[in-house]
Amino acid sequence: MIRLWEQNPDLLLSVPALLPFATLSQTNSPRTLLEQIANQIATIEEANQQADLLACTQVLAGLRFEKNLIRQLFRKETMRESVIYQEIREDGLLEGLQQGRQQGLQQGRQREAMSFVTRLVTRRLGAIAPEIQEQIQTLSVEELENLGEALLDFSEATDLENWLNDRQL
Repeated sequence: MIRLWEQNPDLLLSVPALLPFATLSQTNSPRTLLEQIANQIATIEEANQQADLLACTQVLAGLRFEKNLIRQLFRKETMRESVIYQEIREDGLLEGLQQGRQQGLQQGRQREAMSFVTRLVTRRLGAIAPEIQEQIQTLSVEELENLGEALLDFSEATDLENWLNDRQL
């Protein structure tokens, strides 16, 4: 096992493939070390290798350095040129983020619909039994909207109970 944070960065700085690991090595001057790494990477002529090393370096540097310092020393657009970044995009990580956002929006709609229908039920019928409340909480957004419309025709709690029972059939 090698503890990078205890290692002198000179060896890591001398081998291009080890440059990302140099961000985690021992130093008294973190900014200077990061500048040295950035300068070493800038001298790499092969564009794909340079982009990949930059991406890896930025990821590992993020474990130790402030985001602003990393942004100052490394170009943001270089990360997008990296095959690693492109692979992340292709593997659907960004799609996963979008799906998570959609799911969050759906949950927000669900909570809003639940809150609104609960207020309508309480206003129309007064307090309702906890088991009825639990049944209402299992309804989808569409069913909550339907219940909201149906409430206009309800005059007592049994109307609500009947509506919920009919839905389960």
